Amino acid sequence: MSVDGLVIRSQGGSDVGRRRQANEDAFLCDDDLGLWVVADGMGGHAAGEVASQEAIDTVYGMVKRGKARLGTDRGETEAHVRAAVRLLEGAVQAATYMVYAMSELDSRKSGMGTTISAMMSVKNFCVTAQVGDSRIYRIRRELAEQLTEDHTLINWQLKQGIITEEEAKHSKHKNVITRAVGNRDYVQVDTQIVELAEGDAFLLCSDGLHGYLRQEEIPSLMAGGGQPSVRRLIDLANSRGGKDNITAVLVEVQLPLE
Repeated sequence: MSVDGLVIRSQGGSDVGRRRQANEDAFLCDDDLGLWVVADGMGGHAAGEVASQEAIDTVYGMVKRGKARLGTDRGETEAHVRAAVRLLEGAVQAATYMVYAMSELDSRKSGMGTTISAMMSVKNFCVTAQVGDSRIYRIRRELAEQLTEDHTLINWQLKQGIITEEEAKHSKHKNVITRAVGNRDYVQVDTQIVELAEGDAFLLCSDGLHGYLRQEEIPSLMAGGGQPSVRRLIDLANSRGGKDNITAVLVEVQLPLE
């Protein structure tokens, strides 16, 4: 996809890991549409797998329809980008309602849900939407920055000063999330607007990767980009335990080839 003279290309991959029997993660890379999503499902009896894929399909469908209408808006950039924020947030809300409704209709899927970390390009910006504990990192000038906030009990306890960083490392509540797509018919979605620059790279990943990854390691692991970088990240998580499903999506912002 070309955005104001910049080209955006992506690669993604997912792995069941070393301990799980099934992969409940799902991801989407659509460079033409300018949409990238990682979802980490939960619920058992294959319900997590259903939740993550259904959420991604719903987000994709709404963005595909809505972004075409955004393209006809020739107003100010700020208004255009804010409309994109509303579109992506609305798409995640639609996914929430869809997954919740499915769990209500089928008792075998009761309680299923999923995380969502989504990124959409618009003009020379990207918009992010976040629910749960998957993550989006930006790598700029060889420095990695976590753009999203984890919706977890541990993170809430840290923000409130209830526990220390050291106590968090050994907490029994590492996997307790405080927001998910589908547990209820509505969820609070974190959104933000990030300006794009040539050379930027973004990593969207499930906790099966970032749980094994130190932030300062990310730039070197992603050096060179493309599918080899995705493979290095997945292999690293497996080499360090691979207790969960592992998903990585790498989005690179480049100047077009001459």
